[in-house]
Amino acid sequence: MSEGSTLPLRTAIEGALPDRPFTLEFWDGGRVEATRDGGPVVSFRSPAAISHVLRAPGELGLGRAYVTGEIEIDDIDKVMDLLGRFQAPPMGPIQKARFGLAAARAAGFKRPPPPPAAELQPPGKRHTKRFDSETVRHHYDVSNEFFALFLDESMTYSCALFADGAQTLEEAQFAKLDLVCRKVGLEPGTRLLDIGSGWGSMGIHAAREFGAKVTGITLSPPQAELANQRAREAGVGELCEFRVQDYRDLGNERFDSISSIGMIEHVGGDNIDEYAACIEKALDEDGRVLNHGITWTEPEVHLGADFSERYVFPGGEIPPLSRVLLAFERAGLEPLHVENIHRDYIETLRHWAERLDQNLAEAERLAGAERLRVWRLYLRAARNGFEVGLTSCFQTMLSRPIVERAGATQQRSEAEARRPVAG
Repeated sequence: MSEGSTLPLRTAIEGALPDRPFTLEFWDGGRVEATRDGGPVVSFRSPAAISHVLRAPGELGLGRAYVTGEIEIDDIDKVMDLLGRFQAPPMGPIQKARFGLAAARAAGFKRPPPPPAAELQPPGKRHTKRFDSETVRHHYDVSNEFFALFLDESMTYSCALFADGAQTLEEAQFAKLDLVCRKVGLEPGTRLLDIGSGWGSMGIHAAREFGAKVTGITLSPPQAELANQRAREAGVGELCEFRVQDYRDLGNERFDSISSIGMIEHVGGDNIDEYAACIEKALDEDGRVLNHGITWTEPEVHLGADFSERYVFPGGEIPPLSRVLLAFERAGLEPLHVENIHRDYIETLRHWAERLDQNLAEAERLAGAERLRVWRLYLRAARNGFEVGLTSCFQTMLSRPIVERAGATQQRSEAEARRPVAG
């Protein structure tokens, strides 16, 4: 048998996976047939595909091979449907060793190829200001034009709200933004801080529809630049300011209302308490906060999976709802209303994936073949997380406790009464 033959590997796969809801094809013409009808076909196009998997067994190696084009999939959605639903039987040490040897023979016993250019090794200690700045830019600075290919016209990059009868993505995002504005009690002249303001959709909506005076902060310069431009084009430039700023650098600025949409996932488990404290410090005494974010359904903070950590959200950490609530309670804020909208996120991600697929040629021109593959995979994997119950999405409305606010009002009244009367 010649070096590089896939026969031993195919034999090992068939022995390890007697139930196979997929077909595997190899560069030498060999196949491992599915044992069920209608499954996806995964094609290993060269020995380099196996080398990637040997270098980083699991999702990272498979992801690298897919990103570089060494693995092709005839139907990504069918592969995603298997995640969390198909479980391979466990292998003992001897079976693992035989499997590894067969894979190495198929790969040709060659040095593994380098990781794809689209992969990022996050710099230094997690969630320092430098770390967060570099990782956020890795995610968002693909180009504004790339995101415009699959987001709605408002460029809202968070869960839309389909539950109230919205038919289009645009209608559903308008409904979500409107809901947030109502939850934080916006009215003409309200000073709103929008943390993680993105391309300005929340701030522009708040200014245009409610007359709020908006300050938005993001770590991405292209986002801030486009947000300010879009605010001017919408006729609310005088009400909106979008700037590049870390939430830890807000200083002593105070706001009547605060929205934080899709930010808590970037903060990090060790920083959630500081994040909540910064929000509490920036909130005026009678103000409201709306925190909207993805949460993990298990009770521990979930670090980003290997593929997501390198290609999509470096430094991403998804906390459980209980940890988010604890952080805000420690900061002195009281939850007033908690709403689960994860079913809406499933529908949102379906729309995004379909829109991206309708613009593949332009997306590849803007982002390159590797980054496009990352995003096609990521949007579906994220949707699968909500479908199988690994992740959820909550909107939490908070304020200071009523007793505390009453005390602060009384103290202010007493202080004003002690002021000398001019005359």
